[in-house]
Amino acid sequence: MNNPFIFTQLRSVIRLYLPAFTICFFIFSKGTAQTDFRAIHGWLSFKSTSDALYGHFSEEAYDLLSQRNEYVRKIDTQEGWKLQQAKVREKLMEIVGPFPEKTPLNPQVTRIIDKEWYRVEHIIFESQPGLYVTSSLFIPKSLKKNEKAPVVLYASGHTDAGYRGGYTRIILNLVKKGFVVFAWDPIGQGERKQYIDPSTGKSIVGGPTPEHLYTALPTFLNGSSLARYVIWDGIRAVDYLLTRKEIDPNRIGITGRSGGGFQSLYIPAFDDRIYATAPENHVTNCTRIMEKIGPRDGEQNLYHMFANQIDHPDLLTTRVPKPTLIIATANDIFNIDGTRETYNEVASLYKSFGREADFMMVEDIAGHASTKDNNEAIYAFFQKYLNNPGDPSHEELGTLADEELRVTATGQGVTSLDSKTVFDFNSEEGEKLAKNLKELWKQYNPTHIVASAKKYTGYREPIAGKPVMTGAIRGDGYTVEKYFVKGEGDYPIPYLLVVPEVPNNKAVLYIHPSGKAAQAGKDGEIEWFVRKGYTVLAPDLIGTGETGPGDWSGEKDFSHKINTGLKYQVWYASMFVARSIVGVRAADVVKLAGVLESQGAEQIYAVADYTMAPILLHAAAFNTNINRIALHHPPMSYRSIVSTKFYSPSFTEILIPGVLQSYDLPYLAATCSPRRIIMLDAVDGAGEKAEITSVKAEYSEVSDIYRKNSVAGNFILLSDSNVEAMFELLVKD
Repeated sequence: MNNPFIFTQLRSVIRLYLPAFTICFFIFSKGTAQTDFRAIHGWLSFKSTSDALYGHFSEEAYDLLSQRNEYVRKIDTQEGWKLQQAKVREKLMEIVGPFPEKTPLNPQVTRIIDKEWYRVEHIIFESQPGLYVTSSLFIPKSLKKNEKAPVVLYASGHTDAGYRGGYTRIILNLVKKGFVVFAWDPIGQGERKQYIDPSTGKSIVGGPTPEHLYTALPTFLNGSSLARYVIWDGIRAVDYLLTRKEIDPNRIGITGRSGGGFQSLYIPAFDDRIYATAPENHVTNCTRIMEKIGPRDGEQNLYHMFANQIDHPDLLTTRVPKPTLIIATANDIFNIDGTRETYNEVASLYKSFGREADFMMVEDIAGHASTKDNNEAIYAFFQKYLNNPGDPSHEELGTLADEELRVTATGQGVTSLDSKTVFDFNSEEGEKLAKNLKELWKQYNPTHIVASAKKYTGYREPIAGKPVMTGAIRGDGYTVEKYFVKGEGDYPIPYLLVVPEVPNNKAVLYIHPSGKAAQAGKDGEIEWFVRKGYTVLAPDLIGTGETGPGDWSGEKDFSHKINTGLKYQVWYASMFVARSIVGVRAADVVKLAGVLESQGAEQIYAVADYTMAPILLHAAAFNTNINRIALHHPPMSYRSIVSTKFYSPSFTEILIPGVLQSYDLPYLAATCSPRRIIMLDAVDGAGEKAEITSVKAEYSEVSDIYRKNSVAGNFILLSDSNVEAMFELLVKD
């Protein structure tokens, strides 16, 4: 098995989690003394704590969506709705755009499949230079010479094959009824897989959902989204159709089911050349999505969507008074009541325009699937509004063989055409942003950087809380006290306070991805500090230890790949509300530093490992009472993640939407000067140990800042040293 992605993640996880596995065995295996480090076990109030982080962001989402709904309910005139349309269009362009300039499509017909009553032209075109879109144009032979026909764009749902397979049944029915149909492969599907294994022709990261997720996450670091690329593909598909002599530019429609339903919801919101749209099995509202199934695939999530008061109805609002048909099923994964709520809201807008007859909804009793009645409603809708009358009955017309629908020579654009991928464009964009950030060093302003970090992380100053003690354990020369304190939201922060018999009035915050118990046992790293007189506070930051991840573990996000952190849905929930997991956890770290300060700690040092390192770095930048920090295996920078094709999925929980528009981790480190920072064995975007020369280059300006402040010795980059050497430097006077 020659897969760099798998091997990279295995090495990272073995390195990071072996100590945690060892300590868990020490605590709970038979034949050893059992030490119970749980602080909230048995507390009825905290039975659902592993759901708390998703719940925390969901509550904020509900509040924002409720504010939006309340605002919209007050609109009762056509003029008011026109103002709302303009506002929504502006917001959508702000959070999705800007789109790239239109460049030559360079279309090519790769081959033609001739059938009894239609033909299929397989076409490739470039939606952006070098980004090939694989597609097929289905043309009925009933079309007369020089006749211009109505066309329906077909957006496929989340199948590995794209528009092939079952989706061709509805495509062929439309063609039989006299429509030209243009179907294209969405990014990550069909012949446009982004992470292809050339030896198998299959995706390295998994099916359509993992492809979308893995492709999407780094785009948000640039303040972009995968949606921007997907929508642009759709807009360029319309551009291509308008070059065809068979197409009537005034009779363009779009439909699609599931993920294709969302494409047929948001592509027309940005392209008013599409006259009629019929999204199937997707329209609901975001409140119901968050309540029932959680955030969906990567391409369906718009940057800071809820914070900008954008919901499903808004995507339809932009189209009024153009005709729209919503196709729904009662038992769909997308809640039917949300579908009805969206329909009722948008129907009032159509009514204000006197066009209520042009907005329709049909529903059938079924799951997440097409039905005969719903299909016939789609055919009748397009027959009416694209002026192509006929019998709407659904026919069993079969499908085409996979070979007949192959567009490229190898069946993949990356291997046949050397097509660029979203990673290529996003990494280029990331490098441009990184160059722009270099200007920050010329007019270095730590106050501005810290303010930007607070803004982009969604950080909120913590409110002091009273710790609650839940138990204690007697150790050899120290006592382990168990506590919790209320976090930012309605959740506890369980922590251990390890107090030496002879304290030195200095304290250490010890933060580990596996939580407070990871190094709490005999001869663990925590004990190293305690033996030297330091009081140590080790927490379970939200989503770790006793507070998760539970059902929100990201380990199954990718096929045969390892994500040691939180599920992507939690991250998307934070992104929607313009916040971040980093910001919430950093606030909780600052609160815990306040706990230590209130208990008489004269100096507070802190240690963090791997994905907890960016959290601690942010907390230290936000609060100067954290006097020194030591970071073990810290991710080197966000730029390194964007520039790494096979980045570590474990970094999902540390990603900050839009961060590279304003700052990066080295810039944040510089704001901590003159306080001491030690970094040991920094890791690159893949989660692998970075070469020390690369780390020094990444942090060269930080070293310069420390030199200018006459504290060059307080910024220390280490490689190949042991952890104890790092600890010695941390506590050294």
